[in-house]
Amino acid sequence: MDYKQTLNLPETGFAMKANLSQREPERLKSWQEKNLYEAIREARKGAPTYILHDGPPYANGAIHLGHATNKILKDFILKAKTLSGFDCPYIPGWDCHGLPIEINVEKKVGRVGDKISAPEFRKACRDYAMTQVEAQRKEFIRLGVLGDWFNPYLTMDHEFEANVVRSLAKIIANGHLVQGFKPVHWCFDCKSALAEAEVEYQDKTSPSVHVTFPVVDHLMLNGKVPRLAQTRFVSVSFVIWTTTPWTLPSNKAVCLNPELEYAFVAMNRGKGPECLVLATSRVEACMAAYGVSEFEVIATAQGSELEHITLLHPWVETTVPVILGDHVTTETGTGCVHTAPDHGEDDYRVAMANHLTMDHRVDARGLFSGNTPVVAGMHVFKSNDTIIEKLAEQGRLLAQDKVQHSYPHCWRHRTPIIFRATPQWFISMEQEGLRRNALKAIKDVKFVPEWGEARITKMVENAPDWCVSRQRTWTMPITSYMHKDTGELHPNTQAIMEKVALEIEKHGMEAWYTYPDADLIGSDVDAYHKIPDGLDVWFDSGVTHACVLDVRKELHSPADLYLEGSDQHRGWFNSSLMTRVAMYNEAPYKQVLTHGFLLDGTGRKMSKSLGNDVAPDKVVSQLGADILRLWVAGSDYRNDMTYSDEIVNRTVDAYRRIRNTSRFLLANLNGFDPKKDLLPASKCTALDRYMIRRAIELQKELIDHYNAFEFHHVYQKLHHACSIDLGSFYLDIIKDRQYTAKADGVARRSAQTALYHWVQALTRWMAPVLSFTADEIWEQIPGYQGESLFTQTWYDKFPTDVTDAVFTDEYWAGIMMIRDEVNKHLEALRKAGDIGSGLDTHVVLHAKGKTLTDLQALKDELRFVLITSDASVVQMTRESNTAIPDLAVEINVTEAVKCVRCWQRRHDVGSVSAHPELCSRCVENVDGAGEVRLYA
Repeated sequence: MDYKQTLNLPETGFAMKANLSQREPERLKSWQEKNLYEAIREARKGAPTYILHDGPPYANGAIHLGHATNKILKDFILKAKTLSGFDCPYIPGWDCHGLPIEINVEKKVGRVGDKISAPEFRKACRDYAMTQVEAQRKEFIRLGVLGDWFNPYLTMDHEFEANVVRSLAKIIANGHLVQGFKPVHWCFDCKSALAEAEVEYQDKTSPSVHVTFPVVDHLMLNGKVPRLAQTRFVSVSFVIWTTTPWTLPSNKAVCLNPELEYAFVAMNRGKGPECLVLATSRVEACMAAYGVSEFEVIATAQGSELEHITLLHPWVETTVPVILGDHVTTETGTGCVHTAPDHGEDDYRVAMANHLTMDHRVDARGLFSGNTPVVAGMHVFKSNDTIIEKLAEQGRLLAQDKVQHSYPHCWRHRTPIIFRATPQWFISMEQEGLRRNALKAIKDVKFVPEWGEARITKMVENAPDWCVSRQRTWTMPITSYMHKDTGELHPNTQAIMEKVALEIEKHGMEAWYTYPDADLIGSDVDAYHKIPDGLDVWFDSGVTHACVLDVRKELHSPADLYLEGSDQHRGWFNSSLMTRVAMYNEAPYKQVLTHGFLLDGTGRKMSKSLGNDVAPDKVVSQLGADILRLWVAGSDYRNDMTYSDEIVNRTVDAYRRIRNTSRFLLANLNGFDPKKDLLPASKCTALDRYMIRRAIELQKELIDHYNAFEFHHVYQKLHHACSIDLGSFYLDIIKDRQYTAKADGVARRSAQTALYHWVQALTRWMAPVLSFTADEIWEQIPGYQGESLFTQTWYDKFPTDVTDAVFTDEYWAGIMMIRDEVNKHLEALRKAGDIGSGLDTHVVLHAKGKTLTDLQALKDELRFVLITSDASVVQMTRESNTAIPDLAVEINVTEAVKCVRCWQRRHDVGSVSAHPELCSRCVENVDGAGEVRLYA
């Protein structure tokens, strides 16, 4: 007889080879044909909503690994929340205005005014942005990210643009918008102001100079410091230190800290006795820098005592005052700070407090005005040498050097930028208490990781007024009018802006440029003119809460979650917070989650400029999106994430383990109909009940990890479940029962019942991470599961009566340890060539105490747990040869005959004449009612 026909051989349509790069696109096509996203929304109709608001990527260029990571993390959360019963509409968005698009369009069509008009240029920008959106959308969809991809929000949509106008109007109505001539980050290449988020810091080598400002009013100084009157000095000078000599033409003051002590240092450099004034704590270091070894501190004074002393500018024919400011420190320099309000935030603030004027000597190109002494017409960065020469010529240069320091650069051009005072529009942090209210709103937000709160709090505490105006073409206009003489906004600004918004809804922002002034402001056309500036693109994305969350009926505000990279504490998280608080005095989000940057295998930050970036489409085309998704899950995104070939190879191995385990479950459910074959827990073996309990407990843990956004723990526990709980323990043990037990007998159905519960739960656990693979598994599970895996909730059909008084979880944990010890002895014999496998042996376990009791509880079924042909338990009378003190293992090679069907070596093989090659157990499974299993 061919006994192979009596075995329950595994069979499934779920392929062993994943072939993801080919199968995934087919599955995507199926999802789109079935309108999967809409089907999920219909299935969750009326359920509580969970809104993860998408931060818009910039519509320019192919997506990078950071984009992919961000979208995949969002997809994990939304799919897990959907499994938890929430309705989670996801509206992806794109940031479509701004300079990067302008630059690319300029390369194609030229600059505005040269070969193309402004309206034509804006249309070219709009068309270009749309091509980028379409390209990126295709890449995001390929990652398996579900969303309303063909109904996204675009910041260049007419309705969105109109609502940007309304958002700004609301902020103006609340008193937050002010005009000012203030220093802002200025890029010569952009020819525009930059937002904080558009600035990055890189090392730069700059000249370092110590410069003297001679005292003019000696009588005042002598009155404040009488000791000076006792010595005749050639000069008494305050000494400043700066790494930006080019700002010296704009100097308006020397600033001291009122709380610091300042020293009057007598010295002689061969030009007669002179006195230098600098912070007492800096005297030793500065004298060393000047090469002066003989000097004397002849007097000291508090900074507050030296205010209003008049000094001579180093070469410009003017005088400047000594003023006070708490920003002055002594970590470096002299404690006397050169103050140029045109070119520094602290300088501007302290100058305004002292009613000092500004010169505005530097134009948009970085060139000095024609009336600037010494450097007229020169570029600021090329003027340093000329200025240093002039200082030396005037005898005002004490020391010079080169220093490497962190310096602001344009994040687009990677070029150094400057602070430059220009007339701009600002959202004031103080005028209507925006800073105070924003700090208060932060307290109502949960941050993950927790340090995010401290980071954004510091950003807000130290934030200058937000410069929201830009001097570009492809940006939302500031749709209002200002008085030609006073600069005041038109008194009917709110009505004007709503009228403009209505037109923009129909025709886009171009309506602002074509709308006749007289139709908007009537007879005021001679007194007012349109504001020529555009809006910072960070304002566009910053008001998505108003333009998307408040507008789309399926969404709500504040959002439940914002999720972006950790750099967005000063970017989108910040701009969104400021605008929402300025408009409605609340945060736009309930929770903020951040992820780290991407690093290569050497620990360097991934960057196109470094050439170490990885294109997601390359990974997906070679390995499949599920591999990339599993890598994201396996990385602790709360820190910077490393991507390398070695790590990806480990991810592929982990994927294979999960896939092969899933395939084993499905293959061994061959012939199982859950409607009629699913057993109650009371009829299952103790081991099967334990595994059901394990699945129940694991599901609770995994749901907790998903809710806490701990995807690396999800990855670890999924992998552990497949490798250890199932792979090296349970599936190993039940393989004999699955293959050799009677096909429809209780022993086999018991195992299949456990496998069925596991595959139902496991598929759901995998779904947020391995979406393509989980959906593939779902289609192979016996019985009708419903139209889609992604409309399901967490598995809730586990039996409730799975507890055991004897065979507890702790019991099976102990058995696993015993099994490991036995396997060590078996493996040693196998390596020595004494046995082929454990089925060649009879194991005798010498035990005592609880170990003895536990082993005896399994009775004859212990051999199935150990996967040996026979197993005996005896009272321990010998020394332990294991890591368990109450256990010794004895392995005997059995002389029994091998059963051709189950391959176990049993002394009862041939005991039934009808089946001379079978053991009695196999005879029962072939011709009888089937073997009985109680434990394993």
